[in-house]
Amino acid sequence: MRLLLDTHTLLWFLREPHLLPPRLLEALTSEQNEAYVSIASLWEIAIKASLNKLNLPRPYEELFPHAVTDSGLHLLPIRPAHIAGICLLPHHHRDPFDRLLIAQAMTENMTLASCDSHFAAYGVPLIW
Repeated sequence: MRLLLDTHTLLWFLREPHLLPPRLLEALTSEQNEAYVSIASLWEIAIKASLNKLNLPRPYEELFPHAVTDSGLHLLPIRPAHIAGICLLPHHHRDPFDRLLIAQAMTENMTLASCDSHFAAYGVPLIW
């Protein structure tokens, strides 16, 4: 299975993995699966940290992207096809970062790792 972590899932995986459901934690650590983090999530974290809406244990540039790759996760770039996919999405959800993650998961045939209830409306595979 190819997993794409929602931003909150990434933060919990890196800082408080015990908050994740056992099924998800097992999927994220299984060698049979590949887990990805979108560049959009790193962008979202940087924005929230710069606005003091997210408290990081160290400065952003000391944590990312190293914390992601050191954890065995892969970085997923933002491709033109992902952006085009946003145009095809109905407006069940207004958050631009979440909409990009949904489009990426759909375009790349990935399962989204998220507890966000809005994602289910898009029919994208979810795990939580």
